[in-house]
Amino acid sequence: MTMVSSRADFVVVEPSRTCCDYFARVLDQTGKLRLLTIGTRHGTAGVRAEVTRLKPAIGLAGYIGAKLLSSYQAESLRFRLLPWIDRWSRKQLRAGDNIVSSYGYANDCFKFVRQQGGKTFLDAGNSHIENFWEIISEEHRRWKCPYPPFSPYWYERSRKMPPDVDYVLSPSSYVTESFLARGFKREQLLRNMYPVDLALFQPAAKRRPKAQPLTLINTGSVSLRKGSPYLLQAFRIIRRRHPSARLKLTQIIQDDIKPIMSKYRDLPIEWSPPLPHPELAAHLRTGDVFILPSLEDGFARTAAEALSCGLPVILTPNTGARDLVVPNVNGEIVPIREPEAIADAVLKWADRGMTAEKLARPMIDPALVSPETFAETFIAQLRKLGLFSGPERGA
Repeated sequence: MTMVSSRADFVVVEPSRTCCDYFARVLDQTGKLRLLTIGTRHGTAGVRAEVTRLKPAIGLAGYIGAKLLSSYQAESLRFRLLPWIDRWSRKQLRAGDNIVSSYGYANDCFKFVRQQGGKTFLDAGNSHIENFWEIISEEHRRWKCPYPPFSPYWYERSRKMPPDVDYVLSPSSYVTESFLARGFKREQLLRNMYPVDLALFQPAAKRRPKAQPLTLINTGSVSLRKGSPYLLQAFRIIRRRHPSARLKLTQIIQDDIKPIMSKYRDLPIEWSPPLPHPELAAHLRTGDVFILPSLEDGFARTAAEALSCGLPVILTPNTGARDLVVPNVNGEIVPIREPEAIADAVLKWADRGMTAEKLARPMIDPALVSPETFAETFIAQLRKLGLFSGPERGA
């Protein structure tokens, strides 16, 4: 069999630091990354400066928008900047390049690469764009939300990308299923669970105080997409059995849910700002159960962090991190939009956790989401596709 050259022939394109970084690091470490183009003033940790090209003006425009506009308007502006990174990156491509990018980031680049005989890899951090749009559109109709699910411009741009996609880099079975349902072949779907650094996320060193009230926690944003109304409804049900129960949320409230929040002002919610990892780990250790009832979530590393801190997690089938859950062992999977099912699952684990005398233990094998496992999986996939045949950098 003819051996394929392992020359540096991959390009990664991203408007800011995204999950594409994970692939860029592995490609650079193995000598396969020719170029990373990114719309920021700093490069990506773990990727050499000599293969990085920066376009800080793109990041600056997005930053100004975030300061001056609402969260929805700022997000829409960021997506309107995508043709800029696409055109700029396209000028730097060569015949024979392969490319990794995500939804709508690099449409022209994907077309060029395929025309020149290269392979295109879509980093699918979310489910298929049609699935993403449909399920959140339905949710917005349920709550009479005036906003579209996300920028219609990004949606239309992303819809044009699949015909030019050779392979989908999928972080979860949920994402994989969404692409299979829309005509992609199984051999096009490459499972790559995103790596999560769990070094700081360890269980509490002391036993749970018996006097501590039942404490529920979610460390992501509050939005319709994240199923936050169903979490709040479930909390109300739970308080009938545990009147002193607490709910800890992060003060990142998206525009789509703000009109709804007034319906739950009677609930005792403890709000926290976004926290750096050391403080976030300590924050998680104050909880008993982690809940994320998302309508659409490609992976959700927050669930892995909670599991590592010893918390059982309550997720939905539409939350990609469900792949980490073994029901009745480290959490439960509940249907979307069912607060009663959330409440039942929480109460089940509360009865266990509030009477346990043992120290908490990690509820996840860190090797499942380690950078080493991620790199080994990705390299093996490239070898199988005939796109990598040489030794890893430094081997």
